[in-house]
Amino acid sequence: MLLIGDDWAEDHHDVEVQDETGHKLAAANLPEGVAGIAKLHELIARHGGADLDPAEVVVGIETDRGSWVQALIASGYQVFAINPRQVNRFKERYASSGAKSDKGDAHALADMVRIDRDQLRPVAGDSEQAQAVKVVARAHQSLIWERTRTFQRLRCILREYFPAALAAYADLTLTSTDALELLIKAPAPAAGAKLTRTQITAVLTRHRRRNRDAKAATIQAALREPQLGLPEPVTAAYAATATAHARLIIALNEQIAAMEEQVKTHFLAHPDAEIYLSMPGIGEITGARVLAEFGDDPTRYANAKARKNYAGTSPITRASGKSHSVQARYVRNNRLADALQSQAFAALRSPGARRYYDKQRAREVGYNPALRQLGNRLVGILHGCLKTRTHYDEATAWSHHAYTSAA
Repeated sequence: MLLIGDDWAEDHHDVEVQDETGHKLAAANLPEGVAGIAKLHELIARHGGADLDPAEVVVGIETDRGSWVQALIASGYQVFAINPRQVNRFKERYASSGAKSDKGDAHALADMVRIDRDQLRPVAGDSEQAQAVKVVARAHQSLIWERTRTFQRLRCILREYFPAALAAYADLTLTSTDALELLIKAPAPAAGAKLTRTQITAVLTRHRRRNRDAKAATIQAALREPQLGLPEPVTAAYAATATAHARLIIALNEQIAAMEEQVKTHFLAHPDAEIYLSMPGIGEITGARVLAEFGDDPTRYANAKARKNYAGTSPITRASGKSHSVQARYVRNNRLADALQSQAFAALRSPGARRYYDKQRAREVGYNPALRQLGNRLVGILHGCLKTRTHYDEATAWSHHAYTSAA
């Protein structure tokens, strides 16, 4: 067996090859791409021999995606994606100084897959369709997060020189394209006060807003409210900055809408989509995000508990001496946690889910912890549905809890 530590960078990979005893057989700096993979195969063939089974090549690397990782998996190697935090803790066995080098990281990764392989998680063998869902679902969510960051910056800018705009466009929400178009049309207090009701109504009509006349009157009145002013050059500078942010959010809105269609298309083409959509609280976007993060490798989760642990919904116990506490998991996949929290909230329309949530609240569990426990339960139900290839059934899913509640 050959153990390989692969410390990757943008344009190269530092690798170390060990045998089963921990003896270093080779170390190399390989370029990214086809040439680098070819050299890695040559290195493995040189030290493993012609009759080496690819399954006896074990690779540790700090990522689970990308063409390099896919090439390693396609070669038949065992690939373990290791969290950088785990690598940093492991390196403390050698020294506590905090020193770092790429060769040292490659050595630590090789040692980890040799010593602690049973404690590590191999890269899941997800299907091509699941990988496609993951790419578009993550891109869509990242765009939404970027829009939120840009909006927060715009909001801070408006508070400093044009607070009336925040009040005027509150009903439309300032991330909506029509509100942003009005802000671009009149980015300063003086220009905003001159906006006519006809101009405002025209923008609202183009975006198919209801109650346009009433909304236009409210916006016009808010923009004409007196407010403290700034010197003209300062106001002009702020206006230019606000306009740039508004245009950026409009562009993000367009790309988010386009990517949303991609998410739906790829998700609905996946064979597990119908099972996900049968779950309470899951729509096409939430379902795509949950599928993307869980993957579809049927062997990845040994049982429902393993899936819950990966989701971060199951609690952890901290016990030492007389101290004993049960706490939430905060080191987790944040994308998956966000999607499951959204699912749990939307699932409250399900009678069974609502009873389960109310039961937690009756025990004086807080709002977020109760939602997290509901999400944990829903992950277990999803695992059962995927394992048996059946759709969600309300009576079956909550039969035990209905019985205990009645008792």
